[in-house]
Formats: sequence, C-alpha cells, structure tokens
Amino acid sequence: MDANRDTFETRLKNNAREIEALLDALLLPNALSDEIARPETLRSAMHYAVLNGGKRLRPFLVVESAALLGGDDEAARRVGAALECVHCYSLVHDDLPAMDDDDLRRGKPTVHIKFDEATAILAGDSLLTYAFDIIAAPETALADTSKASLVLALARAAGLGGMAGGQALDLAAEKQAPDEAGIIRLQAMKTGALIRFACEAGALIAASPPEDRRRLRAFGEKIGLAFQLADDILDLTSDAATMGKATGKDAARGKGTLVALHGIEWAEEQLRQHVRDAEALLAPYGARASTLIAAAHFIADRKS
Repeated sequence: MDANRDTFETRLKNNAREIEALLDALLLPNALSDEIARPETLRSAMHYAVLNGGKRLRPFLVVESAALLGGDDEAARRVGAALECVHCYSLVHDDLPAMDDDDLRRGKPTVHIKFDEATAILAGDSLLTYAFDIIAAPETALADTSKASLVLALARAAGLGGMAGGQALDLAAEKQAPDEAGIIRLQAMKTGALIRFACEAGALIAASPPEDRRRLRAFGEKIGLAFQLADDILDLTSDAATMGKATGKDAARGKGTLVALHGIEWAEEQLRQHVRDAEALLAPYGARASTLIAAAHFIADRKS
C-alpha cells in the first residue's frame, strides 16, 4: 500500500503542476477573441484565487476518471481546470463577510482581504462563467454532444440544486440546526456535488456507456461523503496552521455536523465504510482503478 500511495502522491503532484500551468495560461492578460479587454485588477484577483495553493484534487479526479475509461487526457485537463475555476469561485464567495467571513485561505489572505469585497465578488462571478467558456471552447477537443453533457452536469452540480443550494442551506443552519437527514442533504450539495461531477465527468469525456457513468457517479458520491466527514473531524481536531484556514468555526456557530451528532469514533468508522463502498464500486475495473481507489484512501486519511 505504501508503494501505491507513493505512486498516487506523485501523480497527484504532477497533475497539480499541469493544472496550475494550464490555469496560468488561461488567465493571461491578453484578451481572447470576442473578449473586449481583461481589466487587470479583476484578472489578478482571479489569478490569485486559483493559484494560491491547494492539492487540485477535483481536477485530479476528472483526469484519472477519464484515464480509467480511455478518455482524451488533454480534454480531461481542460475540464478539470474548468471545475477548479468553479471550486475556487465558491471559496472566494464563501470567505466573504456576508458568508463565512474568513480572512485566511490556504494560509494566505482571502481574496477580499488581498483586494476588496467588490473585486472578490466579481472575481468569483468571472471564474464561474469562465468555467463554461473553457469547456465549450474549440481548444477542448471533444464532440459538441460531450461538451453539452459536461456543461449541463456541471451547471446542475454547481447551482441551485447543488453547491450554491448547499451553501444556502449551510447559512440557514446557523439559525436552525438541521436534523441528520438535513445535514446529509446539505453536505451532499455543498461539498459532494462537485466531487461527484469530477468523477462522473470522466465517463462523459470518454463517451462511455451509462453503466460506467453510473458507477463513477456513485463512486464520487461516496468519496464526497468521506471528504466532508474528514473535513468535519479536522475542524475539531486540527488547527489553523495545519489547515491553512480557521478551524472550530462550525462548533462556534452552532452548526450541526454528523461528527457533532454521533462523535468522532462513529465518524471514523463511517469514513472507513465509505472507502470500502467506493472500492467495491470500482472492483469491476480491476487494477486499472488503483489510482482512484488510492484517492479514496487519501481523502479519508488526509491531515489538512
């Protein structure tokens, strides 16, 4: 397992470098065709938001899910970069004073602290819209039908019935704590929806049969649940220096979590069960799925 983990971590780091190089190229000062101009302060804020660190786990899942099914590697990286734009937009907005009011993200000042609130809002807006530009652009070498499927799936994962809706439920949870079913729904939307898309996207990029899409979607749901459980455990047991952001805020605000409801021992067992379920979903792919299975373990075992 150690050799597998070393291989996984090497692939994760290499993918992060490739995604960051692509994001840097996508956010150059030069305007694209049909763009009028790129205001420098806004472009700089977008660049800062997406290139201030991070493991690039979501794009990694896109690339590896596509590789599992024989999808085009370069197209997968572009879809992964688009997904990272959506993820980073959500962090920019989530950090705003009207939302979680955080001054620190990945150990650095948040965008509204580094720039200002208005610029942070516009940077988030622009990253969200740019994600769909990246997928639809001619440089993403996929059939139009595949691009349309990816745009639809990402829009559903990011919007009212996905991540943004989950953020709304999260804000409401500060006033009235949800029950267990409500917590699961909130977390599946706010955190899980983009992770689910990251895995499902591989099947869409590869134009695979519906069964592959179903398996990867279910795999994404399981590791999304694991990711949030691990995050909630770390929020209680880690510190800001390790996490690169404030910790203990959910408890301080009275937000309900499954860890608070059932305890850390229960949560750790649930984490192990989610990983077992994730492994079982990919069993039909044999050794080809080893990197994605290693990703499931990494998500459950991470320390930051």
